[in-house]
Amino acid sequence: MLHRVVITGMGAFTPIGHDLQTFWRNVTEGKSSFAKMARFDASLFRTQFAAEIADFNPLQYLSRNDVKRTDRFTQFALIAAEQAIQDSGFDLAKMDPFDVGVIWGSGQGGTETLEEQTAEFVTGDGHPRFSPFLVPKVLVNLASGMISIRHGLMGINYTAVSACASSNSALMDAFNYIRLGKAKIIVSGGCDAAITPTSFGGYCSMKAMSTQNANPEIASRPFDVERDGFVMGEGAGALVLEEYEHARARGATIYGEMVGAAMTGDAYHITATHPEGIGATRAMQLALKEARINIEELDYLNAHATSTPVGDLSEMKAVAQLTGNRKTNLSISATKSITGHLMGGAGAIEAIISILAMRDNVIPPTINTTVRDPAIPDSLNIVLKDALETEVRTVMSNTFGFGGHNGIVVFQKI
Repeated sequence: MLHRVVITGMGAFTPIGHDLQTFWRNVTEGKSSFAKMARFDASLFRTQFAAEIADFNPLQYLSRNDVKRTDRFTQFALIAAEQAIQDSGFDLAKMDPFDVGVIWGSGQGGTETLEEQTAEFVTGDGHPRFSPFLVPKVLVNLASGMISIRHGLMGINYTAVSACASSNSALMDAFNYIRLGKAKIIVSGGCDAAITPTSFGGYCSMKAMSTQNANPEIASRPFDVERDGFVMGEGAGALVLEEYEHARARGATIYGEMVGAAMTGDAYHITATHPEGIGATRAMQLALKEARINIEELDYLNAHATSTPVGDLSEMKAVAQLTGNRKTNLSISATKSITGHLMGGAGAIEAIISILAMRDNVIPPTINTTVRDPAIPDSLNIVLKDALETEVRTVMSNTFGFGGHNGIVVFQKI
């Protein structure tokens, strides 16, 4: 027998809000935080702005000991996970700790620490004075490990890595472990802290990011005919997934039910999505099939749409194939126009957005798009400029990662 899986807690630590309520308010109001780079001098880079978590002081959230032994990406994970666990209200003292696990997602891990330690060695006197915390701070799996250690969660524990699809990979795995009866609760989500000179410079060299340096606040323009790349963001999103009967028995507040998920591979290119969206279409079809939801019943799609010329168009072609290129009740928006692209954390915060859209019956907007790309199928209803108040019962969130990873998750009101 497969068990039902519900969401009982959420947390968000992002450039547009350091808690769930602020984050959601700014998403629905279409407020972005894109600004000139503050963390390092980017004046010689092609792109000179980002969506940063401004004035971040980890000691406001974590102990000095935890800060000393964690990279920035793990600190984001710990903060968001703490919020989600508090929001869920589950009491580990009343449970078997082996029934509660952590499955996290991250694309890059401790890039900042690796850069700093390497620079110190190269510019020093040649003696290797690496920190004993170097390896645990860099390892991608330490986000899930530290969440487990901090809260005493002794169940399944690992980190999924599939570039910008990492969060959805983690959510899908958590969903399946609970469905199969291998856990009662799993803390899941994702994070990245990729705004560092080498990471940022690498994306600049790929010409993947927008170069609207004079007007960064409008740089992320999904679906616009003049879109020119994504805006890099940072942060974390966390969700508590729980077996339905367990949640009911303890009187938990339930945000919604996770009813489907799927992954496919494009087998096409190391960075580009398939131009016709073949793999993306298949993943969405499989996720809806598992959810037992017809396309006519799907109310909202939070698109991966990063504001790149190729990526946005291929995704919309995939959605048009999903709908048979005909009008449906499906509304689409691209909230990276507001949040920036949180890389491995993107799927988690967009799953949260999708769930809150369902809770509040409001579809957040796609901002900054002024002239819709005529190549995007006319049959698709894209929500622009302002949030749309409408009944939202079923939602889907898309993520796609370098290497051809397509990860889709589906939620439903309960």
